[in-house]
This record gives sequence, structure tokens and C-alpha cells, in this order.
Amino acid sequence: MFTLHHLNSSRSQRIVWMLELLQVEYDIKVYQRDAKTNLAPDSLKAIHPLGTAPLLTHNDKAIAETGAICEYLVQQTGNTELIPTQDNENYIDVQFWSHYAEGSFTPHLVTAMVLNKGKEKASPFFVKFIVKKFVDAVMNAYFGMAITRNLTFVENYLEGRDWLVGDSATVADIQMSFPLEAMFNAGKLEQHPNISKYVNRFQSEPSYKLAMAKMEEAEKSA
Repeated sequence: MFTLHHLNSSRSQRIVWMLELLQVEYDIKVYQRDAKTNLAPDSLKAIHPLGTAPLLTHNDKAIAETGAICEYLVQQTGNTELIPTQDNENYIDVQFWSHYAEGSFTPHLVTAMVLNKGKEKASPFFVKFIVKKFVDAVMNAYFGMAITRNLTFVENYLEGRDWLVGDSATVADIQMSFPLEAMFNAGKLEQHPNISKYVNRFQSEPSYKLAMAKMEEAEKSA
């Protein structure tokens, strides 16, 4: 039995979707962020020293990091559809998107979110003014440009495609689903019709709907 340790408002939904695609038995154990710090509780550190989510436990192992969890699940189940074997022509493309999601795409989004939150919380007024000017300058000089570059790349790549690699969902789609859905829900993809269609496509998949329903139910029961 696989156990997914899920922290509210985290990226665990990707692993739930993968578990549904693999059609294996699993449990979801939910943890709540500290109301003041928004950080994970110490109980997660008892499972893995990093104390971050998602975490997967199985056969007395505790696996952290989404990419490593995906690799582990494929190894344990023998699945070659979500991550093709190395002799498959799609292997390197699946690897690229899996690493690109966490290595290039998501970090800029997270940094922008943190900077903008800092801008909103700054006080008093004269400090808020200075912080706003600083954040806007940093965003315009680097992070905003990086986000735009990445979105343009993904938008152009998805032209005429249903999935990132091949004719069905792979780990490439699982990894990219979280950041793209977050931007879609925030209303930031109006100028990117291919990405918007792509998000609507994976959101309509039965396996994805079931995964989200199970995660919602687990959070309500926690």
C-alpha cells in the first residue's frame, strides 16, 4: 500500500493523479499548515527530515520530491506508459518536461508570488511605496520576462497537440499540470489559448476528476 502524505495548498495533487493513472491502492494522509507561519507541521519532519510535501511512504521507505516519487512509482509498478523505457523515442521528451516543470517553469512563478505577497504586506505607506518600486523593477528586469518566455514556449509547443508527449498522459503532463492549472485558475492564461485548452483537457480526464475528488474528500475528513 502506498501512502501519500499531503499538505494542504501544496503540489500533492500531481501524485494523486499519477496514483489514479496507475490504478494502485493508496491512502492519503492530510496535514495542515500552521495558521500563522503557513509552514508545514513538525509531524512531517518525523517522516522525512525536509518536512515538505508531497511525501510518499512505501515498504519502510520515505520518498520526497515529486520527480523522485514519480520515478519510484513507475519502478514499483512496472509502468512504461507514464515514463517510457530509455530505448523509446519519447523517453527523453518525457524527461525534459518532467525536469523543466520544476527546474525552469515553476521556480519563477513561486518567486513572483512571494515578491508580490511581500509587496502587499509591506507597511507603513512610505515603506510600501519603496517595496513596490523594488518588486516591480525586479519583476520587469527578470522574473516577469522569464515567465513570459516560458509561457510563450509552452504555448507554441502545444499548437496542434493534445498531450505534451505522445497520444496520452505521461509524467510530463503530470509534472506540468500543477503550475499551468495554478495560472489558469488565477486568470493569467487569457492570452494563451493552447495552454488553456490543454488545462481544460486534462481537467476533464476521468482519472484527474477522480483524483481531485479523493483529495478533496481526504482534506474534509482530516
